[in-house]
Amino acid sequence: MDIQVRKTPKLVSVSDRNLQSAAIRLLPKHNKLVSPELVYLRRVLGDKATQTEIDEKVIAVRRLPWSEIVGAGD
Repeated sequence: MDIQVRKTPKLVSVSDRNLQSAAIRLLPKHNKLVSPELVYLRRVLGDKATQTEIDEKVIAVRRLPWSEIVGAGD
């Protein structure tokens, strides 16, 4: 009988450096994140997140309307 062990995804720090590294790896061109994008990502992800969550949000942030990123209307 085989026992499958599932690894829980490791939480990593949501830092500017980790976010920029993900952006460079995932975004085709103009792959540096600007300050409002970094602030938004840190706000929605919190202090720690899995690398998969970070990757998904970094890709998604470029599709968001600017008003949602800067938090207009809050």
